This record gives sequence, C-alpha cells and structure tokens, in this order.
Amino acid sequence: MTETADFSVFGRGENHEQVVFCQDRTTGLRAIIAIYSTALGPSLGGTRFYPYPNEAEAVRDVLNLSKGMAYKAALAGLDLGGGKAVIIGDPRTDKTEPLLRAYGRFVQSLHGRYLTACDVGTFSEDMDVVARECDYVTGRTLEHGGAGDSSVLTAYGVFQGMRAAAEVTWGDATLRGRRVGVAGVGKVGHHLVEHLYDDGAEVVITDVHEPAVSRVRAAYPQVEVAADTDELVASDLDVYAPCALGDAINDDSVQLLKAKIICGAANNQLAHPGIEHVLESRGILYAPDYCVNAGGLVQVADELHGFSFDRAKARAGRIYDTTKRVFALAASAGVPTAVAADRLAEQRMAEVTRLRKIWLG
Repeated sequence: MTETADFSVFGRGENHEQVVFCQDRTTGLRAIIAIYSTALGPSLGGTRFYPYPNEAEAVRDVLNLSKGMAYKAALAGLDLGGGKAVIIGDPRTDKTEPLLRAYGRFVQSLHGRYLTACDVGTFSEDMDVVARECDYVTGRTLEHGGAGDSSVLTAYGVFQGMRAAAEVTWGDATLRGRRVGVAGVGKVGHHLVEHLYDDGAEVVITDVHEPAVSRVRAAYPQVEVAADTDELVASDLDVYAPCALGDAINDDSVQLLKAKIICGAANNQLAHPGIEHVLESRGILYAPDYCVNAGGLVQVADELHGFSFDRAKARAGRIYDTTKRVFALAASAGVPTAVAADRLAEQRMAEVTRLRKIWLG
C-alpha cells in the first residue's frame, strides 16, 4: 500500500509536493519517499538505507534531504527536481532481494515523479535489483548501462569546491601544504583523500568504521588518524571536510572549530538555522554542502541521456565556478554563503515556474 502522508504532527514538510509512506509486511519493508519539488523536472535523489531509531527521525531526515536535492539540482543547472527516499532498517542484516524489489514497485507506482539512485547503505548493485521492478532507477552498475559508483564524482566536485574556497581564502586554488581533516572516509571520503594527496595536502581522517580507516591507511600510510570527530574538529586544521551524516556543524562543534574553511560531502551539515551566522562571525568560510556535493547527482543524472563519464566529469568540474559564484554573491549582498546559495537555487526554481505558467497559460 502507498499513501500520501499526513505528517503535520512532525511540524515540517509543509512545502513538499508529496510524501508517501511505503510498507510491505511480507518483506519487512518500511520506506518513506519525499518529493520536495518538480518545478524543474522529475525529482531525483538517492535511497538511504539506515537504522533510524524511530519513524519521526526517518521523516525528519527524508524531508531535509529531499529539499536539499531540489536546491542541489537547481544550483547545478540540472532540469531535475528534488526527492529522496529512506528505508528504515540495518542494510547489513535487513537488505534482501525481495525487500528491494518491493521498494522498486513503490517507486514505480509514482510513475516517474521520483527517480531513485544510491545513497548511504545502498549501492549500484542494489539499484540493479530495484530496476527489476521499476523503470525509474539511476546509479546502476556499468554492466547495466549505468553510471556506477556516484561517489567518484561527488568527491571530485567537493574537491573543486574546496579549491574555490582556498582561492577566496588564501588567493590560490590549491590545497598544497594545507592541513585538511576528513570526517568519514567511506564511499565519498576515501576518494576525496585521493584528490587531496594528489594536490599536496596534509590529511587527517576519522571514521567510526575501522575498516574504512584501514583502507585509507593502506593506500596512504602517511595519513594521520584522529580518535573521533570531536578530536578532529578541535585540532589545528586549515579545512574541515564533513563527509559522513548530517548535522556535523552544531552549537558545540562550531565553537571548537579552528579551520578557516568548511567544505565536505555530507548533506545538511548545518544542524539548525542560525549557525551560518556564527560561522560568518568567526571568519569561517562555509562552502554550502548541496553546492559542492552535487557531483554525484550530476553523474547519475547523466544516465538519463546515455551515460558518458567524461561529459559528467566536465559538468561536475563546473562546481568550482558555481562555488565561486556563491561566494561572490554572499560578499556583494552581505549575507552568509548558505543564504547566497539558497537565493540562487530559489531564483532558478521560481523563474522556471513563472515561465511555465506563462507558456501553459
């Protein structure tokens, strides 16, 4: 059964076009699909498979993530809206073929308003399974004509955004000689470390998952390891790169942070409105997350046109220019960078909506 949700009890999501709760008792599937906007095109966003402590937390996450996807697509210049899905459960124990196929049937029932892809807890191979029941799947394996691992260009885009931030802060678009702390070296983080080392940066990492740390250290023995995120945040860094889950910049971390730049792959890094002003008052340059982490979206979106890695990489490379545009607007308008990014994304969505109304009469 799929139903449009009455989620007013959660006090959020009033601007979303559609939220559906999905349940399949046979497979144990419990999922939520949120569509924030289709102003620019069908909504596209990954499927997060995560052991949320309760349904309210899952709703909170999917509403925030789907809104972020809409802004991300708009700022990246894509003709796509913003959507996201979450599956409640532990992917290590609960993910099965029947469950993924049941999920695919729910996505299919939306008739293309939502296109799914990979996210935390899901992989290209999982999308191949979902696609056995659904026509609206991106992020598939190369063997099935897909873009493969979207974390490759996510990391590349974050690196481009970091270069832009370095140029604004230090006058040179390089991280050479800079000390960069990467919190989370899983899907995206370990690719980001590669770019940073190639550019001559000093890298410090942390991750709650020890095998992820070991993989990075095997490739880069010179990497330093912090005991946890708190230690990393409080250490002497030039750049802090949150690459795990959201809310990384909160009331506590914002006071401990010594870095001059925040630029990472995690979604929804600012725990609540107002923190962007604290960052600005402390002279910390924040590269808005949905601006710099759009490379993965660019990669999977390219599948819709017959995937070309070179074409997708070239487009992801434009994140450097987009980030500089955000910084320039923030400086000229006297607003935090997060506000500037929102304005640019909202302006594009509003303009296209206005033109569509004119065209359709």
